[in-house]
Amino acid sequence: MTIQLNADNNLKINKDYAKKLNAIIDDSFKRYSEYLTRIEVHFSDENSHKTSSNDKKCVLEAKLKGREPIAVSDFGDTYDLAFDSAIDKMKASLDTILGKMLNK
Repeated sequence: MTIQLNADNNLKINKDYAKKLNAIIDDSFKRYSEYLTRIEVHFSDENSHKTSSNDKKCVLEAKLKGREPIAVSDFGDTYDLAFDSAIDKMKASLDTILGKMLNK
């Protein structure tokens, strides 16, 4: 499974942060690994020039073998909070999709 990390101009993903994110993704999605070819993470700050709550956005896109990519997103006060919530949403989506695929 390939992992891609992307961020807008408001966030620089350094090596340590990238390692942390990769480890979380590997751990969170290991049970789906035989079905996934790619996970992309997109971070953005919706109000880059202002301070406000819930303005950090994380979009997760997963590519399942032989299917169109699926995407989920969430907002948080920090990138980590948005990331954690998006992971929970993606796991729920994958459970639903794979449950339907495997029960045919």
